[in-house]
Amino acid sequence: MTTKSLTVDTDRKTQVIDITDAVAESIPPEVSGTATVFSQHTTATITINEAESRLLGDFESALEDIVPSTGWAHDEIDNNADSHVRSLLLGPSETIPVDNGELQLGTWQSILFVELDGPRSRSIQVSLPG
Repeated sequence: MTTKSLTVDTDRKTQVIDITDAVAESIPPEVSGTATVFSQHTTATITINEAESRLLGDFESALEDIVPSTGWAHDEIDNNADSHVRSLLLGPSETIPVDNGELQLGTWQSILFVELDGPRSRSIQVSLPG
């Protein structure tokens, strides 16, 4: 297995960023199998969905509506329990088929990085066969 590291910089507490092109560029043309895209953080996630700009904003709003920002016991430590709970709903990784270096995503599918406790600089790992 080969692992490539990507960096994502965010500028808001909750932010959804399309990282499909960065992931695609990290895959050599001879690779076939699967790519696992993994967030190395407990308050940032990876998901697959459509990357239309209004929809990305809707995702951000929905996460903030579903999980309230205050009232959590963990906030006594570092005031980011809402970020951890939101992350629990989404998960840290996605696995995508790859054929000859090409991600096998559907027409409207994009790989999205979801920041839940920004702004920050984050590390994403792309694991590939071989």
